[in-house]
Amino acid sequence: MIKHFLGAAAVIFSLSACQNHTAIDNSTSLVGSWHIESVLSAPTIDYSPAKLIFSENGQLNGNTSCNPFMGSYIFENNVLTLSPAGATRKACIEALMTQEQKVMQAIPLVMSASIAQGKLRLVDQNNKTIMVLSKLTK
Repeated sequence: MIKHFLGAAAVIFSLSACQNHTAIDNSTSLVGSWHIESVLSAPTIDYSPAKLIFSENGQLNGNTSCNPFMGSYIFENNVLTLSPAGATRKACIEALMTQEQKVMQAIPLVMSASIAQGKLRLVDQNNKTIMVLSKLTK
């Protein structure tokens, strides 16, 4: 009996671990504000303002944790290119400054995006996850 229960539990656990990532078919899926949950495999600091904002006109804005930034993005043929153009340079606590450096390092590495379970997953050319984001609602 226990053997059957453990077997069933293993199957259920393994199936729940599978994630179905859906490629984004158009840029309208990106439009909106997205909170950065993790960057370069590290979770972001709780309640940090790290976010990306995709506008319909190709403008990219956001906050790198410490400073706001602006730039642009292009999404064509399932390739996503993020191009930061400028940011403010105020000092913050060291933990936020370190997180900001990771965000700025990650942005140019992004090559593609997919959505799974309400999370936006940005990946590099090797399909390695660079950032995981969740949609902000207002």
